[in-house]
Amino acid sequence: MHAVGIKTLNSRLSEYVRLAAQGETVLVTDRDRVVAQLSPPHPQRSQAIGDALLAHAVREGWISPPLIASNEPPPSPPGVASLDRILSELDLDRSDR
Repeated sequence: MHAVGIKTLNSRLSEYVRLAAQGETVLVTDRDRVVAQLSPPHPQRSQAIGDALLAHAVREGWISPPLIASNEPPPSPPGVASLDRILSELDLDRSDR
């Protein structure tokens, strides 16, 4: 475990982040009082930031996980009409006016 003042942390942040990534805990102090802690991520946490943020959102209750887990990709959206088809249908709808 290491302790570092805010001023030193600010100037050597990369070094202390590397220590935390290697499993060390770094206590951040301000006037000899612990104000924050850098620690390694939990072993179960995904290394992908998107997965970690999604898991956090589920834990906080902002979203709920799917009821049925599936490894299949989601279905493709229905096809979109071409611009020519849309314009011809629009002309047909307006022809009775």
